[in-house]
Amino acid sequence: MYPTIVALLLLVLTGIFLRHWRSTHLRRKNLPPGPVPLPVIGSMHLLGTLPHRSLHKLSQKYGPIMSMRLGSVQFVIVSSPEAAKIFLGTHDTVFASRPGIQAAKYLSYDNTGMTFAEYGPYWRSVRKFCTLELLSAKKINGFCGMRKEEIGVMVEELKVAAKVGKAVNLSETASSVIEGMVCRMLFGEKNNDRFVFKSVIDKSMEAVGTFNLADYVPMLAPFDFQGLTKRFKSLSKELDEMFEMLIDEHEKRNQASESPNRDQMDFIDILLSLKQEYSNTHDELSHTIDRSNMKAILLDMVAGAIDTAKTSIEWILSVLIKHPRVMKEVQNELKNMIGDKPMVEETDLTKLTYLNMVVKETFRLYPVAPLLVPHQSVEDVVINGYNIPKETRVLVNYWAFGRDPKVWSDDWEEFRPERFVDSEIDFRGQDFKLIQFGIGRRGCPGMNLGLLNIGLVVSNMVHLFDWELPNGMLPSDLEMKEKFGLTTPRAKPLLAIPTYRT
Repeated sequence: MYPTIVALLLLVLTGIFLRHWRSTHLRRKNLPPGPVPLPVIGSMHLLGTLPHRSLHKLSQKYGPIMSMRLGSVQFVIVSSPEAAKIFLGTHDTVFASRPGIQAAKYLSYDNTGMTFAEYGPYWRSVRKFCTLELLSAKKINGFCGMRKEEIGVMVEELKVAAKVGKAVNLSETASSVIEGMVCRMLFGEKNNDRFVFKSVIDKSMEAVGTFNLADYVPMLAPFDFQGLTKRFKSLSKELDEMFEMLIDEHEKRNQASESPNRDQMDFIDILLSLKQEYSNTHDELSHTIDRSNMKAILLDMVAGAIDTAKTSIEWILSVLIKHPRVMKEVQNELKNMIGDKPMVEETDLTKLTYLNMVVKETFRLYPVAPLLVPHQSVEDVVINGYNIPKETRVLVNYWAFGRDPKVWSDDWEEFRPERFVDSEIDFRGQDFKLIQFGIGRRGCPGMNLGLLNIGLVVSNMVHLFDWELPNGMLPSDLEMKEKFGLTTPRAKPLLAIPTYRT
């Protein structure tokens, strides 16, 4: 029995190799330069445990537009702002779609969330809905009081730790305060430990970011050699149970209410109301949405709002603690601009020029998503003389952008916020140098909310508290290693002891 299975597997692998050797051999001279792929696995062996670093090293040999075959799938790796401008600017429409991957099948309800949906009418209607009903300036401003309350809770908890000189897990603190804000926006109430959103989302981001053999060699998917299919199914079940419970609760509450006030409806209420034809604003979505779509959209909003913001805060606080000079500059600016106010308020954030530069410099060196969510071409296109066939996957290595001496000069390794003085480089990435939130049609519509939450948490933490590393550790000794996933948090949690700055 065993020899038969082995022989069958070898036969299948040989067939895959011959088919792709033939197609690659015929077309390779028209593709961008890149490493020569091995049979079956292509160049997957070159990725390592931190693929963004491995791909950056390869791009230094093959160039900022690099061809790479992973299993049976053709990729183009983009590693510079100039190259990104061509793919996501000039040819944005061509590369506006997403590939179908196993993670999205299980965790995004068969690609029906905004992040992984194919480019087309459905995706446009979902994006429009989320922007108008959650991420517009009016909606964001309407939650100003709630955010102030959540920041107040965080400050009081840090004061308690400061009194006893207790080390605080700042990674957890950032996660908790952001989760509180997001849950109140989406669900109308705090989580209060009813659901394990943080841990499940962390696990999901790590799993989605893993290079999955089943996506690149589909014939091997049934064997689940990496155990990822099993993980996806388990995580999907956990998430589904939480969202089912939340939707059920909202349905029962709405049934008990004769006519809910539109202004008092939370995001789930508005999703449910799509089927009740409350407005013509989202007619197209109201005809296609079902319970699975609702859960996919909710997952996108929860994961996108919590994970990216808390990871950004974690890295910003890390660089401030590691660089006392920069921390002092931020605190001096806060003192001059905020004075003795008990808390930094949202209206104060636009005054904080130096803090804004710190955030930019952190995004440059420690991007939350070093590899942007993959794009996929919807038609054949020729770029810089290279043939990019239809359904080629484009992977943008944003991590490499911040390490390009042609863009940032030879001191790119140095954390120096002052490089942004009098600079027009902004978070919207129009020059394609800072694309933390993506760009073009698939850019993140939640950028303004994310920046607001990040600025509010960080400014209050450093205005009201001084921070010292535990066990006599020096700032220069703080490790800055990352853990790879769809987002890339610190490899180790950030621990520090607060001192209240009376």
